[in-house]
Amino acid sequence: MDQPQTIIKRKLYLESYGCAMNFADSEVVASIMAGEGFDLTNDINEADAVFLNTCAVRENAEQTVWNRLHQIKHNEKKRKPSLVVGVLGCMAERLKKELMDREQMVDLIIGPDAYRDIPKLLLEVGDGQRAMNIILSKEETYAEIAPVKLDENGISSYVSIMRGCDNMCAFCVVPFTRGRERSRDPFSIVSECIQLEKMGYREIMLLGQNVDSYKWSNISNTKKEVERLERQGVFNNQFKTEATINLIKELDAEIEKQTAKEDREETVIASGDELMVSFDKLLEMVAKAVPNCRIRFCSSHPKDITDEVLYTMARYENICNYIHYPLQSGSSRVLELMNRTYSAEWFVKRLARIREILPDCGISTDVIAGFCTETEEELNETIALMREAKFDFAYMYFYSERPGTLAARQYPDDVPLEVKKRRLQSIIDMQSEVSKKKNEARIGNTYKVLIEGESKRSGNDLRGRNDGNVVCVFPKKGEVKKGDYVNVKIIRSTQTSLIGEIVE
Repeated sequence: MDQPQTIIKRKLYLESYGCAMNFADSEVVASIMAGEGFDLTNDINEADAVFLNTCAVRENAEQTVWNRLHQIKHNEKKRKPSLVVGVLGCMAERLKKELMDREQMVDLIIGPDAYRDIPKLLLEVGDGQRAMNIILSKEETYAEIAPVKLDENGISSYVSIMRGCDNMCAFCVVPFTRGRERSRDPFSIVSECIQLEKMGYREIMLLGQNVDSYKWSNISNTKKEVERLERQGVFNNQFKTEATINLIKELDAEIEKQTAKEDREETVIASGDELMVSFDKLLEMVAKAVPNCRIRFCSSHPKDITDEVLYTMARYENICNYIHYPLQSGSSRVLELMNRTYSAEWFVKRLARIREILPDCGISTDVIAGFCTETEEELNETIALMREAKFDFAYMYFYSERPGTLAARQYPDDVPLEVKKRRLQSIIDMQSEVSKKKNEARIGNTYKVLIEGESKRSGNDLRGRNDGNVVCVFPKKGEVKKGDYVNVKIIRSTQTSLIGEIVE
């Protein structure tokens, strides 16, 4: 009698660097690798494969990965020569040749749109070769792949709604490493959110390089679109729910309103009859589908934040009152060089509109110091605009030239490094002052806070964030636990957080 064959499970060690999109992509990779018999491990010494999912936005991010690859080559790879080392994501796309040639540290190089190809490429590596696929796609969204959740707290999770970017900001390498913008179908997005709510998650972050430009349309009638998605496996047993079925019915009804054509199920939709789902519609669909989850989104481009998005945020309590609104520079001349498509004056007016519709909205921003040809006067314009805008917090960097970008091709990187660092520090000092005052003004207020876990400083305290994304710390009380909502009254503050106590 034949004995049952023993399946030997292999181990995958996965490290992620950079933005939330990379971490979301790692969950897709983990799912694909699970299908190939790989279990995730937190111990690199157990691993049969080590994947680094990388970032190429700044030079220091790439240098961190190079340093890590040297460590792996001289430690883990030396101890276990059969170990497969893979570089994934943006750095793989940008530096494919160098990664392949330099010191033979890497066996596998996979771009952001080629994760489905990993199983085939692993076979090539198993035959003693090194393998690579860095081809970008105009269609790939990984819509039907159920991500393996890698988050640590079990409370907040990511859902990717789109990939790539068409904006071509002069300083940014993303369009060259992640390709053209394309939106994932709303069916699979809502289905994934419903599944996360069932798994106990209480907060969902909708992710994209520029979520506000999300736009999806059906290419035929809804019934045919659903059939296509079912063939792809989107509505598998994990995702197929009553709420998803109801959503399909709602979309069917909307098509019928948009057109009077008969025999709809057999007719391809003409260009004027397409069902369009813009970001405000998607937000509403998700908010309705998972009423017990908070909804956040990131990242935004100021030009695409419409009034419809703002009004949708105002209508639904579970859509967080928070927007990331990247400035980059307070100088209209520098913004034009950056190809940001707006002026400083327009930016301020649009910010006022956001606060008109959402008076208590938390707003953060991005700022770059020392972009090509920036003057001291233009630095002061940035500082003045930020002081007027009163952002809650900011992500601040000095300019790092990325090869292949529009800026690298067109402008000299002529601001000395020491000047960039000094200008950045001036921006940081000003924003620190603003953030401190904004938090002081919140003393006495009471906020609804989602508990994310214990405070990093004391096991006697809990921490979470309010609707506006500000960290709140407060003593434990009663039976409250991670994942609960509590009302917290603020009694004091720091530059980065609010300290309070639970109240009824």
